[in-house]
Amino acid sequence: MSARFFIPGDAGAVAVGADEVATAFEAAATAKGLTLDIVRNGSRGLYWLEPMVEVETAAGRVAYGPVSADDVPALLEAMLAGEPHALLLGPTEEIPWLKRQTRLTFARCGIVDPRSLEDYRAHGGYKGLENALALGAEATIEAVVQSGLRGRGGAGFPTGIKWRTVAATQAEQKYIVCNADEGDSGTFADRMIIEGDPFVMIEGMTISGIAVGATRGYLYIRSEYPHAVARMEEAIRTARAAGYLGRAVAGSAFDFDMEVRVGAGAYVCGEETALLESLEGRRGVVRAKPPLPAHKGLFGKPTVINNVISLATVPIILAEGAAAYRDFGMGRSRGTMPIQIAGNVKHGGLYEVAFGVTLGELVDEIGGGTASGRPVRAVQVGGPLGAYFPRALFDTPFDYEAFAGKDGLIGHGGIVVFDDTVDMAKQARFAMEFCALESCGKCTPCRIGSTRGVETVDRIMRGEDREKNLVVLEDLCHTMKFGSLCALGGFTPYPVMSALHHFPEDFGATTPVLEAAR
Repeated sequence: MSARFFIPGDAGAVAVGADEVATAFEAAATAKGLTLDIVRNGSRGLYWLEPMVEVETAAGRVAYGPVSADDVPALLEAMLAGEPHALLLGPTEEIPWLKRQTRLTFARCGIVDPRSLEDYRAHGGYKGLENALALGAEATIEAVVQSGLRGRGGAGFPTGIKWRTVAATQAEQKYIVCNADEGDSGTFADRMIIEGDPFVMIEGMTISGIAVGATRGYLYIRSEYPHAVARMEEAIRTARAAGYLGRAVAGSAFDFDMEVRVGAGAYVCGEETALLESLEGRRGVVRAKPPLPAHKGLFGKPTVINNVISLATVPIILAEGAAAYRDFGMGRSRGTMPIQIAGNVKHGGLYEVAFGVTLGELVDEIGGGTASGRPVRAVQVGGPLGAYFPRALFDTPFDYEAFAGKDGLIGHGGIVVFDDTVDMAKQARFAMEFCALESCGKCTPCRIGSTRGVETVDRIMRGEDREKNLVVLEDLCHTMKFGSLCALGGFTPYPVMSALHHFPEDFGATTPVLEAAR
């Protein structure tokens, strides 16, 4: 008997025993004289069910989870006998949490063998590149513009406009840089796509290179992601051997090649100009703008810098058309967003859905409320520098402009949930402390302001001249927001001011102590 099993090799699944589960299946099968074809796929993103094991059947894949190594002997017996098991989840595609999603960027993640180029192509891979080559560079850029795709790294700048700027800039050499320095708390979408569908990154960067006239690409991954680094390097070698990288890509007249560069883990290197400094072999320090990287970027040449999810979305846009992607979403936020739900939450994981779902739906219905069973008190959206939203704002739709209108940020799509035991004054202090630790030190508002911020919050928490120190903190946040060179110092006021505005009681006040930063 031969059967095909899918056991994630995703770092999140490995962290909770996926490797041990795979080894246990191999041992149990050997003891019974069976041959199991075990595919180490990417995670489907249902992290509270990991390790989630899938078995291929005539009716499609059937899932079991969360599986431990100790569960395997009895589980395999039940599978062979066709009997139900306590860990049976049913047909994978029918799991409600997965079925409700709109998977475009993550359409293949958890489905394909991430090491197999053939599997990637069998599931629609490289259709986008083929269409881009047929359309030509100008029409390819126009398709990305018309799709409404915006940067998924936090800034939300229109991707196609950035490409158009680089394409129009004359230079003998241009570059594509993928920012995979995923450092926000509660985020893991970049890592998931690189580990679970790495060829989509190669295809997206190749399309970008051909569109703007770049022949070289760099994928900058933080050193904390060794699994992602290894998987990406393997995929690059495979794509190059198959003619999808290097000279005459896919038999075309275009050359494009790429490589992985590993960062040392500085949070500030998620800022595009600090990332360029690091790529060039220097300390990650923010550059003043202008000039913009689109005009003078890596090694002084015109450079496209996009986030992982932005580039991974390009192939589906080129494969299915700009209109098909633009049909999802609301307002100026088009398409889908891979939302990462983490923190004190019952159902944590990656949930891809069209823009417009409310924060309350994400936390209460999709996330299932807190893991502790206590009431949700606050949700931080957009990483460690995102604003804290109370339940009163849970009707806010997940949309760039809607969040900005409530003094919030979508950022990289990370949501961290807190129950009613959280101390919001300590959270505000943490934001200032985080900024002080991670600042590159180039600009005074960020370098000095964050340190003074920690001291000021400490005085407020001790009750020392509270009203005067609140005024100082508000003024300090205003200076940091508008005077910092980059978003590290510029966004630190968001968590601080939102905590003060929405949770004044944690700072010793009975009414809102300040208006949120404007």
